Amino acid sequence: MVNPENIDLPVESDTHVHREEHMISAVTLRDIVIGMSDGLTVPFALAAGLSGAVSSTSLIIIAGLAEIAAGSIAMGLGGYLAGKTEVDHYNSEMKREFEEVETVPEIEKQELRTFFSSLGLSNEIQNQAVEEVSRDKEKWVELMMKYELGLEKPNPKRAAQSAFNIGFSYIVGGLIPLSPYFFSSNGIEGLKISSFITLVCLFIFGYFRVMMIGALAAGCAFAIARLIQGHY
Repeated sequence: MVNPENIDLPVESDTHVHREEHMISAVTLRDIVIGMSDGLTVPFALAAGLSGAVSSTSLIIIAGLAEIAAGSIAMGLGGYLAGKTEVDHYNSEMKREFEEVETVPEIEKQELRTFFSSLGLSNEIQNQAVEEVSRDKEKWVELMMKYELGLEKPNPKRAAQSAFNIGFSYIVGGLIPLSPYFFSSNGIEGLKISSFITLVCLFIFGYFRVMMIGALAAGCAFAIARLIQGHY
């Protein structure tokens, strides 16, 4: 008879921790890219539009800083809500799984057998594995959450971390297209330097497609500002 203890089941291990670290790094990187990309694009378009309407760099700087402050708060709040929604969804699904384990255990056990069958285990080992796992309801539910629903347990601090990462990245990204105006004598001169620096950064963070979106947004803003200025 096969000892159930020798059956390979998903357990906490160094490999699991290593995978979690990779997942956290990927999520953090995603937050930074989102914040930087939007931070580069929106203030750049605003500054470009103002450059087409006014010559004073001080006005462009003030408006740009105001936009960066508002934009970072809005983006950070969006990241917080997204992270909180992820945690709430996980908790909701976990509660439902616990209820199903309590009310329809045989159906849940059959789902376990289906999972173990997909691993290529024999019927005998499947049954042994199901009985072993079903003894601990918390581990049972955790396994179902991960392999049936495809949900990883989110970090409870994820919402706050995401808000900070996105908001701070937005500030850093927004200061890049705005910084040339601090050292330029007029808006057009600042726009030329800002365009070069910003488009290079957009290419690095978002590749060609995002760079073209940023260039198109800035070009439209500049053209509209010039068009409106011509009617006043």
